[in-house]
Amino acid sequence: MKRFWKQAEVIAEAGSWGIALDGRPVRTPERAPLAVPTRALAEAIAAEWDAQGEDIDPASMPLTGLANAAIDLASPDPAAFAEPIAAYAESDLFCYRDDRDAALQAEQAAAWNPLLAWAEARHGVEFALAQGVLPVDQPPATIAALRAALLAHDPFRLTALTPLVTIGGSLVAGLALAEDAFTAEALWDAVSLDELYQERRWGADSEAQKARARREADWHHAARFLSLLGD
Repeated sequence: MKRFWKQAEVIAEAGSWGIALDGRPVRTPERAPLAVPTRALAEAIAAEWDAQGEDIDPASMPLTGLANAAIDLASPDPAAFAEPIAAYAESDLFCYRDDRDAALQAEQAAAWNPLLAWAEARHGVEFALAQGVLPVDQPPATIAALRAALLAHDPFRLTALTPLVTIGGSLVAGLALAEDAFTAEALWDAVSLDELYQERRWGADSEAQKARARREADWHHAARFLSLLGD
């Protein structure tokens, strides 16, 4: 698709902020108005449109894509949209520790225990830890509490949480970022710990590094989207 506008700008909508191209409001793929809750997010989305060259590259517009998903996919039924990531309460990455490498297990404990402790204090839950990869059942009360904490977020935050939880394999990490309990950088280091440890031990693989770089970029785009939504 070719660029057909000269200027993108933020426009006031009813209780929200939209984006217009040469005065014409932008719409989502489902033809709903592309309207977001904060001016800061709208300005960042408008900047993505302004930065396009002669050919439009959707991959260079991650905030626009997340906003479209929030409006078209999450808003009609937030609970159904959130269900796949709510399921991560049953198998959170931080509950699974290596059972063969003591050095890795020590690093996991140092990085992950504070995150689980935060979730326990914040949400009044307890976690069952597993040694190895065999599944461990989490207490039903923990699953219910984390699911409730997730569903308390609006469709825009749920949309940002989706890549964060799926990339990291951790609902705890997503909730911690959504609540500003830890930085995006610290949480990325935590969810990447196993991979980076193996890379230090066995050496780097260029394809694995490229794949991780793509995941890291997606992680930080989602984290930025969250931050632009404000409190």
